[in-house]
Amino acid sequence: MEPDLFTAAAEDRQEKEPAGSPLAVRMRPRTLDEVVGQQHLLKPGSPLRRLVGEGAGGPAGPSSVILWGPPGTGKTTLAYVVSKATDKRFVELSAITAGVKEVRAVIDGARRATGAYGKETVLFLDEIHRFSKAQQDSLLPAVENRWVTLIAATTENPYFSVISPLLSRSLLLTLEPLTDDDVRGLLRRALTDERGLGGAVTLPEDTEEHLLRIAGGDARRALTALEAAAGAALDKGETGIALATLEETVDRAAVKYDRAGDQHYDVASALIKAIRGSDVDAALHYLARMIEAGEDPRFIARRLMISASEDIGLADPNALPIAVAAAQAVALIGFPEAALTLSHATIALALAPKSNSATTAIGAALDDVRKGLAGPVPPHLRDGHYKGAAKLGHAQGYVYPHDLPEGIAAQQYAPEEIKDREYYTPTRHGSEARYADAVEWTRKHLGRKRS
Repeated sequence: MEPDLFTAAAEDRQEKEPAGSPLAVRMRPRTLDEVVGQQHLLKPGSPLRRLVGEGAGGPAGPSSVILWGPPGTGKTTLAYVVSKATDKRFVELSAITAGVKEVRAVIDGARRATGAYGKETVLFLDEIHRFSKAQQDSLLPAVENRWVTLIAATTENPYFSVISPLLSRSLLLTLEPLTDDDVRGLLRRALTDERGLGGAVTLPEDTEEHLLRIAGGDARRALTALEAAAGAALDKGETGIALATLEETVDRAAVKYDRAGDQHYDVASALIKAIRGSDVDAALHYLARMIEAGEDPRFIARRLMISASEDIGLADPNALPIAVAAAQAVALIGFPEAALTLSHATIALALAPKSNSATTAIGAALDDVRKGLAGPVPPHLRDGHYKGAAKLGHAQGYVYPHDLPEGIAAQQYAPEEIKDREYYTPTRHGSEARYADAVEWTRKHLGRKRS
């Protein structure tokens, strides 16, 4: 559905009288060169630059694109820039409110505009992952025949949420999360730009850092919080946005946490030690501090994977798969939902029975190797598949364990220098009790002497 007279009038008024619009709307870039971040998508000759008419000549027209990225990374902004920069007919739909009827109306209008005026149409479809398969199918003829150039935006993985035929007819452009420097540059521009706050307030460093943590890489969230805090500061007659004012405005305390300094490592260390000590409540507290401070969820997930082997090991063999699954989920979904996954894994690890036997076992083995206790492999264990191996005595006398009733062959496996060494000392905590029984039985049947 195309904008009606009232919609167009509202947009025109918004441009002429921007003060009544949200700061995030007022600070929308007007050109691709003003876009913050996503520079990998804005190189000369890129699909987006071709969409706005830069280098779009010749027989190859601009391609339809699917913009995939987390909220606040600029998907709608890029579509807005295209709408302002291009001389094409621009129509916007949201998959939340539109359906097949609206899509067909846009396509019919596009075909009429092309036939009557030679005017190409760009269709921006937000939240395309909310369209059903049938609704997405309705776009195929228009995209394939280029009756419209589609710009579709989604926060969901397109390989799961967009039908394959539509993916194959479009270019998938992945937007990266904005860095702190990207958001910082946007905030500073908003503070001084006449479209923004026009220098009415300043942003001290400590307030800026808290604002960056709140934003979490979301430009829209950052500008919304800045506008609210600036309004509160001006109401108080302040020319600078104090940290306390920002905390009151957004109702979030500034967590003392330096992601690049001591506190980063101190809190991460406390999280792991709380898990090791089986204090689930303390572990959740430190996890919450890291999440609230804007810590990279992948960093937290990596620490949990290490903890699963270092402090739990075979006492609960499910601990490592849980931690690995959490890391994979975090990489796919990101915050805020990733907080649930990290909580799930943290609780499971904190309440699991503990054993560091895997840690001490490899430590002891590495210690011997570093001391030089690494003798030759016993001849009967060496590779015997190549010609001449038998003449060297390799693989001669090897007993195949599967040929024996109990499946274990009493022969020497370790080099002579360490043949009686025992590196693995299992606990009887949780599931490791069965490993303790197993290692006792196997060592006995291997005829090993106690070291």
